[in-house]
Amino acid sequence: MLIEKIELEKGTAIGLSYQLQKAPLILINADRGFVMCGYLDLDAATTLGDVAVKVKGVKTFEDVLKAPVVGATPSAISLGVKLGMTGKEALELMF
Repeated sequence: MLIEKIELEKGTAIGLSYQLQKAPLILINADRGFVMCGYLDLDAATTLGDVAVKVKGVKTFEDVLKAPVVGATPSAISLGVKLGMTGKEALELMF
């Protein structure tokens, strides 16, 4: 498991990466929410009321930061997250 601090303009996020059989499970957590890879379930995050954003096709933290948002919970949308913005742009809204 890899745990890494990720310095952004508005704060420091924590990246978690765990290598599974075919691809890594990746999540980057900010103060008020997180960006997750395609392994994780957006519906579950919505049910729990989390501020969560999904990106796909990522293998590194840098990939997550550059990837376009393909899904977001209502709580994330209320913070200003929009489909198509980068993972980094979404994370900046979560501080």
